[in-house]
Amino acid sequence: MSGPFVLAAGGTGGHLFPAQALASELIKRGSRVVVMTDGRGHNYSSAFPGAEIATVPAATFAGCSAFGRLVAFGVIATGVVAALAKLKSLRPRAVVGFGGYPSFPVMIAAWIAHTPTLLHEQNAIPGRVNRLLAPRVTKIAASLPFARFAPKNPERIVFTGNPVRPEAAALNTAVYVPPGADGPIRLLVFGGSQGARSLSELVPAAIGALPERLRSRLKITQQCRAPDVDMVEKAYRASGIEAEVGKFFTDLPRRMADAHLVIARSGASTLSELTVIGRPALLVPYPHAMDDHQSANAAVLEKAGAAWVVMERDLDAPKLASLIERILSEPDALRARAQAARSLGRVDAAQRLADLAEQLAP
Repeated sequence: MSGPFVLAAGGTGGHLFPAQALASELIKRGSRVVVMTDGRGHNYSSAFPGAEIATVPAATFAGCSAFGRLVAFGVIATGVVAALAKLKSLRPRAVVGFGGYPSFPVMIAAWIAHTPTLLHEQNAIPGRVNRLLAPRVTKIAASLPFARFAPKNPERIVFTGNPVRPEAAALNTAVYVPPGADGPIRLLVFGGSQGARSLSELVPAAIGALPERLRSRLKITQQCRAPDVDMVEKAYRASGIEAEVGKFFTDLPRRMADAHLVIARSGASTLSELTVIGRPALLVPYPHAMDDHQSANAAVLEKAGAAWVVMERDLDAPKLASLIERILSEPDALRARAQAARSLGRVDAAQRLADLAEQLAP
């Protein structure tokens, strides 16, 4: 029996989601999959049904003192040795990394072992771990054109797109219809796991400043951090606006498809689902993202005419209100943005990624 595919994943959802999608696709094709991650791996069984989970030591240098960096280096070295031993035993067909520090020891071990390697990058600016690994891997799967730190030798780059949840992929053919001259206007607002507080403050204040003729038609869904739910609900209630506010919606793709306009950050997973579903968006990049990668992500959609982009530093409630009023008064522009967004979507990204992994395998 041929060896498994090893997936090196961990950390944030942005790294985990595409790894989950690839694991599911490879298992569907009859391949064995082993997910290697750090000590949090014991929690991953439910996230990767059908896959085996293996853990190796990993650490990050971020925010470390000189002594902390020395300790981290020792942990990483131990992780590389442990990963080498596991790879020798598994004899994988290929190793696929998704960024984040838990993937680093596994990918370095695969490079040392001369195992075919594939790196998946979700953002328009490669993460720091992926930048270190890029010169050492066989192929790089990109979700967006690289704005900075593009790997040398572009022949190794393949644009696969960023896999989305099955619920989002299923909505790829949902037709977008802009709001009419009267009737409800549906807005969906959500921030990422970081930086959602400012949207919780800005958006309700901006909506409350809209003219009554527009405000009375709005039906708003806003996902925000648990500590902000009461504040956001009270703000909308004070403005007499119909709003559903929650800390988490399990059917967010469906709500995205139902929206006339989405107001969101510009993380890779968000943009992948927006483009696969094909919905117009007003993007406010998270200003403290590593290497400002969210601004680079948003710029790809803006250049393609698929979204409006505004920087948080340039925004206050009156400016946001004016922008929302202008956008909602231009149904043709909304429809054009939706069409442009869908043209960027890669609904088959998981299949493309699996094809590439299989092509690398001996």
